[in-house]
Amino acid sequence: MTRYARQQAVIGAEAQARLAKASVLVVGAGGLAAPVLQYLAGAGVGSLRVVDADVVSLSNLHRQTLFRAAQIGMPKVIAVQEALSGLNPDVRIIAEQAALMPANAEALCDGATVVLDCADSFAVSYILSDVCKDQGIPLISASVSGTDGYVGGFCGGKPSLRAVFPDLPEHLGSCAVEGVLGPVVGVIGSLQAQMALTVAAGDPAPLGQITTFDAAGQRFGGFRFDSAPEPDRQAVFIDPDAVRTDDWLVDLRGAEEAPLVHPDARRLTVDTFGPDGPMPEAGQRAVLCCKSGLRAWTAAQRLSLVWQGDIALIALPDFPNNS
Repeated sequence: MTRYARQQAVIGAEAQARLAKASVLVVGAGGLAAPVLQYLAGAGVGSLRVVDADVVSLSNLHRQTLFRAAQIGMPKVIAVQEALSGLNPDVRIIAEQAALMPANAEALCDGATVVLDCADSFAVSYILSDVCKDQGIPLISASVSGTDGYVGGFCGGKPSLRAVFPDLPEHLGSCAVEGVLGPVVGVIGSLQAQMALTVAAGDPAPLGQITTFDAAGQRFGGFRFDSAPEPDRQAVFIDPDAVRTDDWLVDLRGAEEAPLVHPDARRLTVDTFGPDGPMPEAGQRAVLCCKSGLRAWTAAQRLSLVWQGDIALIALPDFPNNS
């Protein structure tokens, strides 16, 4: 118990025992995951399952502090496994070199005490929220762009990510597009780790709460959302191989970005959708595809104003390289 003596003096023996039995899923092994994984492993969480399909690259190293230059080209989950095993050999580290998709999300989340969204992916955040809401699993989701970030506790008996963010903001960036500062990622990742440890130790207080950080103004903020209503209609993400032959399939990527996702798909733009735009036949399901899911989400919002049928989304991303 020498390892956890100072921690146990704060949280107590019962909470420490709960941490030792906890199984935590961490999706994304980038900048947010660097403090998250080190603090969770150091705290004695029983099992850490880390999911990421990416490899270490030079552009990661200013903020993804688990990695070293000699590991460039190595799968991130393998580098993580090596680092955490050296930090605390009593913690079981499960490395999953895979992208989280709608087809595998439910199985990966199954049995988790708490799920952490550390991926720089709009689609992954909503896929995890949908699964965690259905399974009653707490979700600690975080995002960082530039000098701003937030972390929130969703699901597990509290409203989901969709309840708090039913519509996209006017501007939604990512670390790959907007850039990001390493210390900001460290601050948000540390807050995410603290929220996760609190929940895993048996205290649900962080759920139903968002904390924000503005590094430029050196300001923290936040709010609670315990009574936020879930949206009535939700366009869900599906896997590309879940497309049916009778679906109305639309690829929103330009011809210069990629070939059509399927020979039967139509290539349209978001601006095409609206009162006078195309729409499916009665009884068809609309399936909208793009790289990140953002254009598909926006097109779905425009389509839903004039058509009441089912809408599904497909994200066809490259590896996100994680916040």
